[in-house]
Amino acid sequence: MFRYLRYLILAAVGLALLIVALANRTPVLLKAVPDDFAAFLGVTWQMQLPVFVVLFGGIVIGVLVGFLWEWAREHKHRATASTKTREVTKLERELANMRDATSVPQQDEIIALLNRPKAK
Repeated sequence: MFRYLRYLILAAVGLALLIVALANRTPVLLKAVPDDFAAFLGVTWQMQLPVFVVLFGGIVIGVLVGFLWEWAREHKHRATASTKTREVTKLERELANMRDATSVPQQDEIIALLNRPKAK
């Protein structure tokens, strides 16, 4: 049920993006530097693109910058978690070794009663 609802929502979002793209096909001139500064440098980098490409490109670049920013911000948390995981693994290994070293084979209850030291 929820799978079909998800497909329906994805189809609606895709249709909305397609409508926005078709409505904004007008080409615009995208410039890297202002005209006065470009004349001073002698570099006039510009490109003519449809508006929807500029719009969707800006959205994609914004999402990527947000992901990278968040990844860098959470680095200290991931490093701490990794350190703690290694410590837990080491301590579990030590505990298993200690249990193996101090473990006594299980005996039958009657044999344990017979082997019990006698009180004087």
